[in-house]
Amino acid sequence: MNAVDTVETYVEGDRAIPIVRDTDVVAARLAARALASRVGFMGTDLVLIASAVSEVARNIVAYAGPGEVILSVVQNRSRLGLQVIARDRGPGIADMSRALEKGFSTSRSLGLGLPGSKQFMDEFRLESTLGLGTTVTMRKWLS
Repeated sequence: MNAVDTVETYVEGDRAIPIVRDTDVVAARLAARALASRVGFMGTDLVLIASAVSEVARNIVAYAGPGEVILSVVQNRSRLGLQVIARDRGPGIADMSRALEKGFSTSRSLGLGLPGSKQFMDEFRLESTLGLGTTVTMRKWLS
């Protein structure tokens, strides 16, 4: 399931990590990995979660200016998962469908950030309004 549309309950309160500079990307990545490990994720899933969080946080630094990454533990019926919300009040994304294409970039990057994050997580939703900012909501569920 790609869209974030499942019904869930929050098991643990939100942890917000301000994203302003490159060191904040590392902090968000480490916090996501630690929380995911505590929930029960292991091995490859920890790497995928940390990579997805790095990509969306890096996008905030590169394209939007200040923002935040919010981490939550969620439960859907008997499954536990990790929810990541990355949001900013930057310029927004003019063409969201292009932004999700592998290889598309408005800078000189490889264009793998958003498409990679979408691929790494179980659920992914991108919302953006020009002049108001962007919110990416992602979830990864324990198998």
